[in-house]
Amino acid sequence: MKTIIIYESTHHENTKKLVDAIVKKYGIKAADIDEAEKMDLSSYDLIGIASGVAFGKFYQKTEGFVAKKLPKGKRVFFLYTCGRDNGKYAASVSASAKARNCTVAGVYGCQGFDTFGPFKFIGGVAKGHPTQDEINAAVNFFANLC
Repeated sequence: MKTIIIYESTHHENTKKLVDAIVKKYGIKAADIDEAEKMDLSSYDLIGIASGVAFGKFYQKTEGFVAKKLPKGKRVFFLYTCGRDNGKYAASVSASAKARNCTVAGVYGCQGFDTFGPFKFIGGVAKGHPTQDEINAAVNFFANLC
């Protein structure tokens, strides 16, 4: 199954840690969101979308990519990291993917060190995240998709 993970990981590169572990274990392709904007993704069977979270959603560029450039009719999955997980951060991108007739194969999210906005004044939240156990869980999540 031809697979790629499109990611947007800023600040502390928490999300990229998940992506890198999956890529290393399974030898699949990954592309950052800027590179993906220029790619033809039509030949991929499974497309992962990975992002940090800001204001309760995936990063704005990733949200826009899913809504406008995700190839129609694909099988997709979502990965994210956030300061505090409410389990609902992939709702918007999942709805956008479904509107493009994509099948959402699964969602994995975990905490990531967050110093965005007011959190920087207190030294951040979720220090030490993602942990190795959380990274391993992302790898296992991907294994169960295949």
